Formats: sequence, C-alpha cells, structure tokens
Amino acid sequence: MSDTTEISEERASHEPGHRRPRFGLSGGDGTVTTGRLVIRITVLGVAAALALWAAFPLVDQGNWIGLGILVAVTALLFYIYLSPRAIPAKYLIPGTLFLIAFQVVPVIYTVTTAFTNFGDGHRGTKQEAITAIQDASVRQVPGSTVYVLSIATTGDPASGDLVFLLTDPGTDAFFAGTAGGLRELPAGAVQADPAGKIQQAQGYTILTIGQAAARSPEIAAFKVPTQAGALYSQGLSRAFEGAPQQTYEAGCDCIRDAVSGRTWTADESDGSFVDQQGQRLAQGWKVNVGLRNFTDVVTDQEIRSSFLKMLLWNFVFAGGTVLITFALGLVVAITLNRPGMRGQRVYRSLIILPYAMPAVVMLLVWRDMFNTEFGLINRMTGLEVNWFGTPPTAQIAVLLVQLWLGYNYMFLVCTGALQSIPADLTEAASIDGARPLYAFRTVTFPLLLIALAPLLISSFAFNFNNFAGIYLVSGGGPFPPDNPNAGATDILITYTYRLAFGGAGAQYGFAAAVSVFIFVIVATVSIIGFRRTRSLEEIN
Repeated sequence: MSDTTEISEERASHEPGHRRPRFGLSGGDGTVTTGRLVIRITVLGVAAALALWAAFPLVDQGNWIGLGILVAVTALLFYIYLSPRAIPAKYLIPGTLFLIAFQVVPVIYTVTTAFTNFGDGHRGTKQEAITAIQDASVRQVPGSTVYVLSIATTGDPASGDLVFLLTDPGTDAFFAGTAGGLRELPAGAVQADPAGKIQQAQGYTILTIGQAAARSPEIAAFKVPTQAGALYSQGLSRAFEGAPQQTYEAGCDCIRDAVSGRTWTADESDGSFVDQQGQRLAQGWKVNVGLRNFTDVVTDQEIRSSFLKMLLWNFVFAGGTVLITFALGLVVAITLNRPGMRGQRVYRSLIILPYAMPAVVMLLVWRDMFNTEFGLINRMTGLEVNWFGTPPTAQIAVLLVQLWLGYNYMFLVCTGALQSIPADLTEAASIDGARPLYAFRTVTFPLLLIALAPLLISSFAFNFNNFAGIYLVSGGGPFPPDNPNAGATDILITYTYRLAFGGAGAQYGFAAAVSVFIFVIVATVSIIGFRRTRSLEEIN
C-alpha cells in the first residue's frame, strides 16, 4: 500500500461519516484483530463465570446487598472493557479491585470484628449455640435399646442422604432410620451377619469403613427422631436412643438441666447463658459488644499491665533495631566508601550475602545458636548463659539477631546515599578548615537523613510488626508463671497472634481490637516522622 493510500485512510477515519468499531475490538488501523477479540471474550467470560459462581451462595444466604454489589461490579467490568472510551479505567480497574479485595475488605472486617465477642464459644448464632448445647448434653434414655448400626445412603456414597440401618439385638428386627423418623424393614429385604450387623439392604448402599470415615462429621451430627428423643451413632457400629439433658425453654429464654433443675439465662449483651452465680455455659453466640474490647485494654488490670509492658518493649525493639542496624550499616558504608580502598567489591559482596539468605531459615539457625547447652555462641565464648531464660538476655538475643539480619540492608541504602552526595560539599568544608568529623556531622549526615528518613520510618513500621523476628527466635518468652499469654519479648503482633490462635482459646474480637491499636500507633508514628522529614528538608 502506498503512502498516499495510507494518508487517505487515516483522513477517512476522522471524517464525520466514518464509524469506528462499536466495542473497541479494533487494532491500530481500525480493523478487528482476532487476538484482541479472543482475549477480551476469554477475560469477560471468566469474569461472568466467577460472578455466576459467587451469586448462588449469596442468593442462598439472602445476602441481597452483596448480590447487588456483585452485579454492579460485573456490569461495570463489561461496560469498561467493551467501551472504546474508558481507556484509563481499563488499566486502573484491575488494580483497584484487587486493592479493595485484599486490602480494604480485610481492614473493614478486622475493624468490625473488634466490636464483637467473636472467638471460641462465640462463633455462630444463638440458635446454633442452643443446638450445640442440647446435642452435647445428650444422654442415653434409661432402659432403651442399643442397636447394631450400619451406615448407609440412598444415593451417592460421598454425598447421598445418610440412613441408619439398625438391628435390635433383642428381637432381631431390622429398621431404617432417616431424618424423618424410624421405620421397620421386612426381614426378606435385609441380609445381616451373625452379629446382627446389616450387610445388604434392598434400596440402600452400605458405606465402607473408608467412606463412612470420610463423612464422620455428618454421621456424628445425624440423628433419627423418636418418641423418647432421637437415635444417635456411637462410633460406626452402635446406635443408642438418647435425649438432651439440657434443653432450651423459650418462655424464660434459658437453658434448663432436666436432672438438677439448674437454669442458665440468656445474656444478650455477652452472648452467653449465665446462671445465678455468674457461671457461663461454654457455648455462646456472637454479639456486638461495642467498645468493650478496647476498654478492657485500659480498665482490666491484668490486660493493661501486660499491654503497657509489651507496648514499651515494642517501641524499644522497633526503635532499637532501626538504630543499631542503621549505625552499623552507616559505619561500614563509610568505611568501604573511602576512595582507593582495595577489595571493596569483595567486602560488599560478603556483607550483602546474608541479606540474600531466606530470613526464616536464618532466624531458626540463630535460635539454635543461642541454645544454652549446644548453641554455637555459648560454646565459642565459653559462657553458660540461658539466653531465653531471663527477660534481659532474651531481649538482647533478639536484638542481636536483628542486627545481623538488618545492618546489611542499611549498608546498601547508606552506600547509595553517600555516593549521591556531591563531593564538592565536603571538599568545601575541609577547605574552610572543618575537621572530618565536624564536616560529617554538619554536612554529610543531614543530607543522609533527608534521603534515608522515609526508609528509616518504613523500617520502624516493619519492625514494629516484625512477627517472624520474635516468634521464630524466642517465641515471645520467657513467660511469667501467672500470665502465659504475654512474654518478656512479646510485641503486640505476637501477642495478637497468641490471642487469636493460641491454645488457651481464640479471642478474635479482642485480637482484632489490639490490631486496631497497632494500626493507630504505627500510623501516628509514621505521620509524625514524615512531618519531621519535611521540616528537615526545609531547614536544609
């Protein structure tokens, strides 16, 4: 095609009568490209499939707000990627959606959880708590029969409706128990072994041991209603007729024990059933507790004492780590930045090498090096220090580990900052008679701070939440005998982790409240630090 023809087509594309492709599936010359068409159809098809997959659970749960948001987002995606005009949005929308999904939504969920009692014993609704309490109190009905049990299903062994095939050992009668009740089976439709366990039954599929084990949670929760209560499984070979000892009474909104007559009344503010002595049943439900999780940090004496100690150590750990790593990194950078020094590349490579190693592995190695009996540090120095046995030595140990892991990063950034400072400034200071130390303090160091202050602030924020640096080295210990949740080297993030996932019982609501405190503290320190950085720039 000649140049004249190309110019004519280009002019024609801008004429009023010329129509561009409606949905923006064209290439640069105005023609529809197969590759772009296939990519867009594929991407939008995947988006539509994901939206349809997510819509069914929302409809089942009656979450119409979530369904509306899903429909709106899907429609927006189709509009943007089928429109030839929304060019910037085509690049901004994916990142924005990922930001909302993986940053904004978790933050909102954490904040909302901080205002609840969500945790072990308070995970579900009140009705789920009542069901759990009644099921946990089931006892065998006196004088009732213990049946020989076979687990069966009327459909697919992995997903079909469960059926209890039962044999009465006293009468050799056969029964089929479903969620609707119990019915007797004709003897001719059943084959059983000498012990009475049903091996075959017409219309039913007997589950093997492996198939039954795979559905053990369903089997444990399954029950067959009877006049005296319900039939419950006892393992995979026996079933008994039982009735709950503790039942819910709607009139008093309470749980009543049928044997002792003891009563636990519902406390809606706490999400628990409480008796007259203030003792609570272990199973409760999730409720909104307002600011209680936040006020407990201030008002509860035990929590307040532990929180303040950890907060102080958290600042010491984060600030101390930044200070010692920056100081050593700066000294090494100045030393290796001297002109004419031999072997600079070799030294720099050796210093950077530990920084390239996986931090998790290095933390575990250092933990073993501090071992009292066979640790490398005690063996090389001839000491017998129980590094993680006392608070001071444990705190020194974790700081030494952070020094080894962090100074090489500071060395890198200090080296770059030093090399960016014009040599004319220091030469002018020396000509004016300034000594090297004075020139460094008045010229070089202020310029370094301007360049490195944002990095130091971000390093402080990182170490303030340096979970691995504490948890993998000292585990937060040592712990006082009266408080196994707050150790001498615990920082707020490890304390939060132990509250949420510790063996003493998860307290997600309180852990979320502590996370909010951490966010506020780090944000405040960062804002103050950046303001000081701007002031420093204005002064210089």
